[in-house]
Amino acid sequence: MEILSNLATGFGVAFSASNLLYCLFGVTVGTFIGVLPGIGPLATISMLLPLTFSLNPIGALIMLAGIYYGSMYGSAVTSILLNTPGHAASAVVCLDGHPMAKNGQGALALVISAIASFFGGTVAIILLMSLAPAVATFGLRFGAQEYFSMMVLALTSAAGLSQGSFLKGVAMVLLGLAIATVGIDVNSGAQRFLFGQWSLSGGISFVIVAMGFFAIAEVVSNLEGPERGELLGKKLHWREMFPPLSALRRSVMAAIRGTGTGFIFGALPGSGPTIATFVSYGMEKRVARDPSRFGKGAHEGIAGPEAANNSAAIAGFIPTLTLGVPGDAIMAMMLGALIVFGVTPGPGVIEDNPELFWGLMASMWIGNLLLLILNIPFIGVWVKVLQIPYNILYLSILLFICIGVHSISNNTFDVLLLAAFGGIGYFLTKLDFPAAPLLLGVILGPMLEENLRRAMLIARGDLTTFFTRPISLTLLLVTAAIVLFLVVVGIRDMKPAKASDGTA
Repeated sequence: MEILSNLATGFGVAFSASNLLYCLFGVTVGTFIGVLPGIGPLATISMLLPLTFSLNPIGALIMLAGIYYGSMYGSAVTSILLNTPGHAASAVVCLDGHPMAKNGQGALALVISAIASFFGGTVAIILLMSLAPAVATFGLRFGAQEYFSMMVLALTSAAGLSQGSFLKGVAMVLLGLAIATVGIDVNSGAQRFLFGQWSLSGGISFVIVAMGFFAIAEVVSNLEGPERGELLGKKLHWREMFPPLSALRRSVMAAIRGTGTGFIFGALPGSGPTIATFVSYGMEKRVARDPSRFGKGAHEGIAGPEAANNSAAIAGFIPTLTLGVPGDAIMAMMLGALIVFGVTPGPGVIEDNPELFWGLMASMWIGNLLLLILNIPFIGVWVKVLQIPYNILYLSILLFICIGVHSISNNTFDVLLLAAFGGIGYFLTKLDFPAAPLLLGVILGPMLEENLRRAMLIARGDLTTFFTRPISLTLLLVTAAIVLFLVVVGIRDMKPAKASDGTA
């Protein structure tokens, strides 16, 4: 009965005219951005975040969340029709979605994708509502030591599970932590890394870092690619609007397995939808009676990863809202937005802000229904977006980014800082350094430092305090196990390379 009462509260918040408008705007923009190859939800949220500063926290979070899981839907369009994923999590869908499109089954592939995404998102919302209060209750047992250990685990996971080598991931985490230390120390008043620029006294906004490393770097990288007009010319065939029973039978179990896989990986720090979709695809290929169908248009190869994609996107809100530890870079953006609005994520967020939490849950249901409506009848409209010349589109994006950054504090120095981070982000991307761990480091850096200092004050400088508390010790042991596993895998992967060099 309590959950029904909470849901009534949530739907009362979500069904307000303004919040419905924010939800519709978020999912529509998210789908729009998902259709554009190479931009992705993180760059979009970083560009639109300054616009939400004038909104109330509930409306802003509803809109940002809508952009996030809306982009998960929209990215399937280009993955299936053009074999060009909108972001990394949709890359797997290209393997079977595009062969179906070339065989005249593009509409069928898009419908399967939309239904699987709706199913994965809906089930994930139910699991989120059921498990989040329990996680929050467990989080009440956390002290400064536990929070520090959990953040170390999150940063280690982000460094190890992101694209690129583990050492490069660690380097980006350390760079993010270094950026987070810029400014005046709150406790001592000492100036740290100002380099004579008083504009840095308040620290470097994570919005500037996100826009530089993701939005600017993505735009510049896309300018090097082929013109999207060369990829067009494919027409949609709507003869088979609804999936046949054979396709449904093959897809239902795949969607169920994908939902479970996505929810588990989405709730883990540092994994997120990208890893979930690859794991789901591999699982479907293993359990299939005829694995040779995969890569040629297998329905399960679309249903499983798409359900995992949206389920993982929803599940990422569990550690972010209830523990204050984001699972990936996009959740780090959500965490940063909450902090900007004066909301403290953690175990007390459900008790202290019930309207925000349950309103967000109810809006996700509404948003998933809106996305189903948007994605099935209006597929042709989203394909038209691909015909916008990129030389026009990128100029609009850059202008919007600069206006957004300048509006934060009306400081021209921030725009120069944005350009600097954009250049650094572009070159680091060329060197295969993952940007997501850096953003996590920027977001978690102040909280990591604060909890480390607090723990040291409580323990009077005794470092063993992190190992004498059971939860903190467990988290640190898991961190050590992850590091050991990644080191062993790295050494194992180096041996065949050396052997092949020797034979050559």
